[in-house]
Amino acid sequence: MPDFDIDFCKRRRGEVIDYVRNKYGWKNVSQIITFGTLAARNAIRDVGRVMELPFAEVDRVAKLVPAEIGVTIDQALEDSPDLAEIYNSNPQIRNVINIARKLEGLTRHASTHAAGVVIAPKPLLHYLPLYKSSKDEITTQFDMVDVESIGLIKMDFLGLRTLTVIQDALEAIEESEGVKIDIDRLPLDDPETYKLFCAGRTCGIFQFESSGMRDILVRLKPERLEDLSALNALYRPGPIKGGLIDDYIKRRHGRKKVEYLLPEMEEITRETFGIILYQEQVMQIASRLGGFTLGEADLLRRAMGKKKKELMAQQRDHFMAGAQEHGISKRKADEVFELMAYFSGYGFNKSHSTAYALIAYQTAYLKAHYPYYFMAALLSSEMENTDKLKRFLAECRDMGIEILAPDVNKSEANFKVEGEAIRFGLAAIKGIGRSAIENIVEAREEHGPFDSLFRFCELVDLRAVNKRAVEALIRSGAMDHLGANRAQSLLVLDRAFESGQKAMRDRLSGQTSLFGGPAEGEAGGAAEALPDVEKLSQQERLAGEKDALGFYLSGHPLEEFTAQIGSKVTAKVEQLADRNREDVTVGGLVTELRRIKTRNGKAMAVFHLEDDTGSVETVIYPNAFNEISHRLENDDVVLVSGRAESDSESVRLVASSVLQLSQVEIESTKTIEMTIDLDSMSEVEMAELLDVVRNNPGEASLVFRVRRSGSFDVDYAAGHDYRIRAGKNVVARLQNIVGNGNIRVIRNGFENGLP
Repeated sequence: MPDFDIDFCKRRRGEVIDYVRNKYGWKNVSQIITFGTLAARNAIRDVGRVMELPFAEVDRVAKLVPAEIGVTIDQALEDSPDLAEIYNSNPQIRNVINIARKLEGLTRHASTHAAGVVIAPKPLLHYLPLYKSSKDEITTQFDMVDVESIGLIKMDFLGLRTLTVIQDALEAIEESEGVKIDIDRLPLDDPETYKLFCAGRTCGIFQFESSGMRDILVRLKPERLEDLSALNALYRPGPIKGGLIDDYIKRRHGRKKVEYLLPEMEEITRETFGIILYQEQVMQIASRLGGFTLGEADLLRRAMGKKKKELMAQQRDHFMAGAQEHGISKRKADEVFELMAYFSGYGFNKSHSTAYALIAYQTAYLKAHYPYYFMAALLSSEMENTDKLKRFLAECRDMGIEILAPDVNKSEANFKVEGEAIRFGLAAIKGIGRSAIENIVEAREEHGPFDSLFRFCELVDLRAVNKRAVEALIRSGAMDHLGANRAQSLLVLDRAFESGQKAMRDRLSGQTSLFGGPAEGEAGGAAEALPDVEKLSQQERLAGEKDALGFYLSGHPLEEFTAQIGSKVTAKVEQLADRNREDVTVGGLVTELRRIKTRNGKAMAVFHLEDDTGSVETVIYPNAFNEISHRLENDDVVLVSGRAESDSESVRLVASSVLQLSQVEIESTKTIEMTIDLDSMSEVEMAELLDVVRNNPGEASLVFRVRRSGSFDVDYAAGHDYRIRAGKNVVARLQNIVGNGNIRVIRNGFENGLP
């Protein structure tokens, strides 16, 4: 029997498993065991760790093994020249790899399969042994392959986050707008939804949000659900490498003629323009042309997908005999079988692809027609994933949706629609648990809005809302409307907390003020007096938001440098996963900088490069690091040029050069224009000016505006020999010579004063 894959709302998957156990009997239902094995990469990492080699070095070697499932170390040594080179040149790494080859494939640990559930007509002990884990979880001792081989039905109950997003959005729309949407009966030809797909505006759309997929959407211009289904099947490593996507798009737009080997194949493959794209098409061809039963056709599909040579040979004979009975020549039958075998390596399950296309369409429909509610639900679904949260907040800004700061008087746990904006959810603030949020909301509903930090601390239960949580609320901006700025609130936090603890002790002991208000000294008057201090600087405010939220909310340190680095950036961090092995230039902030030593004692560095779409681990090897090692610091604004390396596990950037902002300014400066008044400028100053120009050669051109007696101006462009290096210090020296206001720095079309 084939297995069944069924997706459920992620939040309620456990309910489904409990339902199945209650319906069919707890002894008849079990989750399935899975065995973690030492795959090539993990084997290398584990051996390296046992041999106490630096993790960064071993991890770099492990990532040279291609990420495709099933690739062995021996195959990697053949396919990866970089891995072969380090294996042959480094005895220590060669020893690690040789040991890893012996361990590769061995079972590493046992755990519970993420989705698999087996259901039997009788208690499972009649069919297979069971396993009890250290956490007292009962699973089968047979893995999913062996469970299927003995004839039991395996169900994959998958928790799909997108279904939770859809449900949350629908509930919010009905509650706020009074509109009840039947998501299973949407019109499947909605123009606004397809406009969104055609424009590639699919950030947050299930299965269609990667930058690579967005590029393909723009090229294909989908107009129907079948187009979306085809893209789900096409956007996988095999079809991408095989050039199948380009072929499909050309056929779809009539730029390549669609041909069929046999008339019978037109009906089966017309929908996919003559390409055998789905596994079901292989089965239909085998049944229609080769006389296979559907059960036999499924065996053929499996044999082709797994490329089992002996079984394929048997199936070929079966197909050729059946085709001959249907009046198809041996030559044509052979061509058809070869075509099926070729495309079976790319074939995808149509029922899966179409179901996911429908979910993608549903999310796109909500985004197109109810963008505020959809984005609020999407943000709420990813509150524990900082990088995704940042990306979706950036998408909101691109959509023109205002994000309101968190507010203890207005925010709920989740993001919510508030007028023509989305209010930030408290659960996205680090260090604040659900119980603390529930307590804050309950206190607010019982006593009304909080009017000061002191009153907040007196009304909430400080056993649930600890001091660390209150500080995070202040730094995130959630207390900006309580009468004090963030600097003042941070300074009086200890005093406010003490006041709150006293109020809580009084409540617990039954001591309250005669008129129900706080007792003297608890709130108001001198107790709540705020210190006279300056507000936090923008840098301090943003740093506090980063600590509390994991990202910047009210601004970004990169914003002021957009003009300098914008034209040089060729990729954003979020795009790197789709730019594997491509050369890119990314602008961002240096964070989590670590200087380390190689085995040979050479200095290198690892840091995270952060822009407004995410952060990526960046490695600078010794040759590149030596050029900037003494200058690179955390929070530096840099341009990193290098190669993106991505796989199913991770993304990183291997830097070939790192350009700091001062260097970026120098490179981006096109012209320095100086106004010189000959009547007021001395010969010494003229000589000094000439000295600065001669001793700082560079790429920026010089333009002199010469004045004399206020009667005439002459513009004079210096020749190529007098181009200048436009660094901060150089420009500052020029300003000292010719006077304030007499220097203009022009960078890539932007005009600035001093950099």
